[in-house]
Amino acid sequence: MNISTEPWIPIVWTNGRAGMVSLCEAFERGEGIRDLAVRPHERIALMRLLICIAHAALDGPANKEDWKTCRSKIAPAALDYLKRWHHAFELFGEGQRFLQVEGLKKPTAKTDDIEGNLVSKLDLALATGNNPTLFDNGGGSERTFTPAQIALMLLTFQCFSPGGRIGVAEWDGTPTPGNGSSDHAPCIVGSMLHALVRGDNLLETIHYNLMSKERVAEFYGTGKWGQPVWEKMPTGLLDTQTIYNATETYLGRLVPLSRCIRLADDCRSLILANGLKYPEWREPTATIVTRKVKDQPTRVPLPASVEKAAWRELHALVVIAVDRNSNGGPAALTNVTDDAAFDLWTGGLAANKAKLVDTTESVFHVPATMLHEPSQRVYEDGVRWAENLASRLAKAVSAYHRELADNLDRAELRDRRQQIQDKATAQFWTDIEQAVPQLLDIATHPVRLGNNEWHKTDWGKTVWAAARAAYEHACPHDTPRQMRAYALGLNTLHFTPKTDEETEA
Repeated sequence: MNISTEPWIPIVWTNGRAGMVSLCEAFERGEGIRDLAVRPHERIALMRLLICIAHAALDGPANKEDWKTCRSKIAPAALDYLKRWHHAFELFGEGQRFLQVEGLKKPTAKTDDIEGNLVSKLDLALATGNNPTLFDNGGGSERTFTPAQIALMLLTFQCFSPGGRIGVAEWDGTPTPGNGSSDHAPCIVGSMLHALVRGDNLLETIHYNLMSKERVAEFYGTGKWGQPVWEKMPTGLLDTQTIYNATETYLGRLVPLSRCIRLADDCRSLILANGLKYPEWREPTATIVTRKVKDQPTRVPLPASVEKAAWRELHALVVIAVDRNSNGGPAALTNVTDDAAFDLWTGGLAANKAKLVDTTESVFHVPATMLHEPSQRVYEDGVRWAENLASRLAKAVSAYHRELADNLDRAELRDRRQQIQDKATAQFWTDIEQAVPQLLDIATHPVRLGNNEWHKTDWGKTVWAAARAAYEHACPHDTPRQMRAYALGLNTLHFTPKTDEETEA
């Protein structure tokens, strides 16, 4: 199977029909493709591949002006490029294969991972070997996959494979690195939340997310443009020049080789071992924020979280990063004009060390004013005001239980307290998420509001109603004793500490 000419990418056409296309069709018919029809981590991996091909085909764009005029050139250039590099996109057979290494031999020692040689290992959502169950309860059963499915699994695995124990194989006569351990693949480091500007069709989305050579130099330094990994495929661990290109250049890293893989022709088994080591890097779709790590301010990728929805970080996601040393959202934000709203897709794969937790994704219709600091600050203020109310809701629930002689503040009841409080705050955050457009509307007219003014806005009224509803649900008040506890907790919910300015007055 050659993925450049045979269909394997799930898509939705502009008329709503589902379909499957090859790489060539993705570019040739891109204006008729509404969107990809895949899971969040698969979308990120596919977009990186499509963007990489577009860059290599154009050998650019060179700068912002070149980017503005290159959209009509993407499809014909990509088709010509894929024709020239057709041999590099073979999934099976002799010679060069897509994202697989030649000269890979099975481990000489046995491993405890009895299913580690099955192709199902490549699907991060399946329970296979030492992979935990994420979306699947069929671990241990016989599985079969089509070549199209394997192609998508392989690409995604190279981008998102979590670190941990892994088998050792021989690559061109040398043991694969790590001595049985592996680091995270580039796209899952720090459980990073990825963001992409989304256009009206697939070709427009690809165009929106291209970085110019000038922008790459600002982000990564001079000489960091590079070549796709299939153009300079490493032949072994001593092939230092091609490994440098694959791990320390923009185009080389877009489609990584984080694991050494060789598929068997039966579509069921493979050789799997650790691959190339990728140094720390600012991924083009990541958002960099400052967080306290060991009590020190540290710049880190904004993580994907199943507990904290992405809309609560939108003010950070839309900051335009100036260079490699500045905080901000995805590099593609410089391609968005400041006079029109745009769609921003966010998603990622959350992990706890080597354990995968869940995927997450959101789409925001972002007003153009949100690209500017005043609107970002107002939006952030609105989120912080809701977070303060969520904290008061948790304290109110604890006050209710304390009055009923169920003192959740005791250390030994920490887990139970967290469970009860989380249930109430989860309902609160779910209810107010539908009102995010109200907050965005306030942010488009950036007038700073004090803490005692937010409750007068439409956003504030919705947040208060949600907090009251969550408290009502969490704290029954049918008996006289419950009613007394309910009143005490309600007083905690409504209590607002005075600000420093109010105290001085």
